[in-house]
Amino acid sequence: MTSQPPSPPPQPEQPAETVPTCYRHPNKETWVRCQRCERPICPDCMRDAAVGFQCPECVSEGNRGVRQARSTFGGALVTTPYVTWVTLALNVLVFGAQYLTGNAVTEQLAMRPYNVVAGHEYYRLLTSAFVHDGPFHILFNCWALYVIGPYLERAFGHTRYLAVYLVSALGGSVLGYWLDPLGQYTVGASGAIFGLFGAVFVVGRKLNMDVRGIAVLIAINLAITFLVSGISWTGHIGGLITGSALAGALAYAPKSNRTLWQVLTVVGALAILVVLVAVRSSALLGGVG
Repeated sequence: MTSQPPSPPPQPEQPAETVPTCYRHPNKETWVRCQRCERPICPDCMRDAAVGFQCPECVSEGNRGVRQARSTFGGALVTTPYVTWVTLALNVLVFGAQYLTGNAVTEQLAMRPYNVVAGHEYYRLLTSAFVHDGPFHILFNCWALYVIGPYLERAFGHTRYLAVYLVSALGGSVLGYWLDPLGQYTVGASGAIFGLFGAVFVVGRKLNMDVRGIAVLIAINLAITFLVSGISWTGHIGGLITGSALAGALAYAPKSNRTLWQVLTVVGALAILVVLVAVRSSALLGGVG
């Protein structure tokens, strides 16, 4: 009789390894883990990293420490000059409305000192910058805006650039409010455009660029302003002075607390123009009284 060796005792059954699931989608199994927090992530949650993948939360957390690109004089980096394109479109749309309605839109939006003071229609100080007196007028202003607008918008950022444009337009109207005859109508974006001309000159000087070209352009346009009849020299000069001064304050603002200084500059410029309008209105109403 042959003896058999004793059978080995039964081994306990090993539990199957649990398949991990995505921490954001528990119904999805995955063996991939975030390289930063090591939590399991499914393909929908994978974000390419330098090595492997990261989860969306870790990517967002990492981006907070990345310094965002800025424009030359503050503000978010501009890739597409939206403000310039919108301003161009608005000018064209208003001109189309002028054409379709005859003189109705022009008379309602144009700058006229008498209407401003007698009818308290102070909106004309700004709306007049979007009304034009014929195809050549709007073509020149839109061409100038198309050429220099994107450059300045990328230098200042959307908001600061819009401030320069609108405050320049307002500055041109304010000078006209002081010096133009009460019954004179004034239209056009030329005040804003001259403000942008001045801003280009200031920015060029700040960045040590050759500004002779823009200086010649300003000189030629000023000569045309005074030599050709029917052109509002007050709008051009007012816009040029306002735009140059405001652009200079924005460009030369201290880098420490730059945004605060620039906001105070814009608010201060608006306050000065509002005071000038109030003083002029008071003088006109006093003279009438």
